[in-house]
Amino acid sequence: MERRPPFRFITGVTRLSELHRRATILAVVACAAALLPATAASQIARKGLPRDTAPARTVVRTGTIDGFIGDSALNPIFGAEVKILATSVKVNTGPNGRFRMTAVPAGQHVLVLRRGGYRPASVMIELTAADTVRLSYSLERGVTTLAAAVVSTPSLSLRLTEFESRRRLGRGEFMDEAEIRKRNAVYSTELMRRFMTVNVSPTTSKSNGGMPEQYALSRRETGSLTGGNSGGGGYCPMIVLVDDVKMPTPFNLDMLPSPKVIAGIEVYNGAATMPPRWAGFDSGCGIILVWTKDGY
Repeated sequence: MERRPPFRFITGVTRLSELHRRATILAVVACAAALLPATAASQIARKGLPRDTAPARTVVRTGTIDGFIGDSALNPIFGAEVKILATSVKVNTGPNGRFRMTAVPAGQHVLVLRRGGYRPASVMIELTAADTVRLSYSLERGVTTLAAAVVSTPSLSLRLTEFESRRRLGRGEFMDEAEIRKRNAVYSTELMRRFMTVNVSPTTSKSNGGMPEQYALSRRETGSLTGGNSGGGGYCPMIVLVDDVKMPTPFNLDMLPSPKVIAGIEVYNGAATMPPRWAGFDSGCGIILVWTKDGY
């Protein structure tokens, strides 16, 4: 029998151990390779470099308001101010009476329209995301004897002086800036609940995504905007004016400016207590006057 040298057996053991070592090294390298993409991606994110992935799709939740403002003869009014209530967004009409607002959040908005020599007005709009609302509105000229009052809005000090003068007469209900600040309310609707003659009535609106809307109704009537009532009478919505601009009736109180910018509120429950200045409104259900610090 042929005898094989012993080193061949030893060499065979050495080769087996070498294979185990190489397999271990390969396994470690594979694990490192698997972790490398995630590590590199995190480093890219930290450095602010663009990733090699498709960008996320942006959901458009804004729309555009495009409109025209003219007089009763449809002549364009140049320089009319268009402001979104309870926001700082405002633009002015051009020589052709047109204006345009872009990137406006979708939802319900109240536009306040002003121009010296004309009676201010407001209009409610419903803006859908990625859509454009087009509207045309006419302003009525102010009475000649009151033209000076129409041209410019009274200063805050003058408006608050008139506010205090009416307060001393003892008619109506009043809430000044100090009391508003003391209430520490988040929404102006909470302030309206403090008035004895105001019934804040919630109702569900389909146009507002099924969310409840709050309306000011006269407590002299027992009806509601949904048609139900306990005394057989109909609902009686109160007229709301913000800085002497009449809001659409009935008016959703949640659209009022923030309590932080309100300087005073006064409420009259009917024509008998109404100051002569606002006697021209159909105020049988009462009127709410809201005065802001900037006066628009």
